[in-house]
Amino acid sequence: MRPFPRIHDLYVARVVMTTVLLAWAVLTGLDLMISGLLSEIDDIGEGNYGFVSALTFVVYTVPRRAYMMFPTAAVIGTLMGLGILATSSELTALRALGLSRKRLSASVAVPLLVLTAVMVINAETLAPWAQRSADTMKAAAKSSDLIVARYSGLWAREGQTFLNAQGGQERTGAEGAPVLELSQVRLFEFDGQGRLVSVANAATAEHDGDGWLLRDVRRVWFEERAVSETDVMEERWTSELDAAALATAGNLWRPRYQSAADLRSGIDYRQRNGLDASEYEEHYWGRWFYPLNVLALVLAAVPFAFGSLRSGGLGRRLFIGVVFALGFWLLQNQFVRLAGVYQFDFRIAYLIPPAVMLAVSFLLFRRRSG
Repeated sequence: MRPFPRIHDLYVARVVMTTVLLAWAVLTGLDLMISGLLSEIDDIGEGNYGFVSALTFVVYTVPRRAYMMFPTAAVIGTLMGLGILATSSELTALRALGLSRKRLSASVAVPLLVLTAVMVINAETLAPWAQRSADTMKAAAKSSDLIVARYSGLWAREGQTFLNAQGGQERTGAEGAPVLELSQVRLFEFDGQGRLVSVANAATAEHDGDGWLLRDVRRVWFEERAVSETDVMEERWTSELDAAALATAGNLWRPRYQSAADLRSGIDYRQRNGLDASEYEEHYWGRWFYPLNVLALVLAAVPFAFGSLRSGGLGRRLFIGVVFALGFWLLQNQFVRLAGVYQFDFRIAYLIPPAVMLAVSFLLFRRRSG
């Protein structure tokens, strides 16, 4: 096999790249409209959050959505591109010139790996920054009492009390009700003259629909001529602070929106403090196996170009691509969930589906060659 690139390699790569980019643009555009702009309509009108703000928010999420849509676009675009070459008998002509199936597969895989590398860089740089900017802008527009900063966490105001939280999560309570839990919480309480009355440090602050419950609270009181300190295990905080607005701002803390470096830091922090790090591990290893997923999907789809796609139309190619992509993600999601439930290594859960796809690709290649 002669080294890359040759004219036929560039030609196959150009056709496939064109169809992949087209499929990618369509899928990302649909995602922007359906799960992006349409889902923001309900929030329009809250505070200063208008249509322009919603549109700006959706535009900021494009890098993240492009990253998520690329694997599906890769397999659909590959099938479309190779289907076009097969229908016009160009694949047959290339085979007649002595090109092996492996060489044609490499002509497809190499340019897609370049795009995959771009998406990996995007997931570590542009996408987290853009999503963080979008969430910050949305939270600030919906409530003037909310400020979200990357390093100082969430700041909120209610009357003369200021809240600062370094982290948070939404979870399901004992009775199935949603619970917002903020971590590493500080409360600064001022009087009417702007004098600091007290500072409270709480391990967590939970809002279960009935109000706020502070846990492991250490409060320092500042009096005119003295300073005192109290420690309590639990304390009720009477406040009208909007938990829904805080949850919206809490998107900054969702692991799926963070870079691999931030996820690694989150894992280390939780393991040091005996906290559950499974959600962070799930998304962390998902980032590492992303390139393998793309490669496995594409290589598993390539053998169809040497057989059934020659007699199939665009609809058939799209159907096969969608089935491949959906089947793969459903299989992988099931293994990842099993890993979370039974607490086995997430790397195993992420490795099994692409290994199955690569095995399918190998078997299909042998069958087509037979």
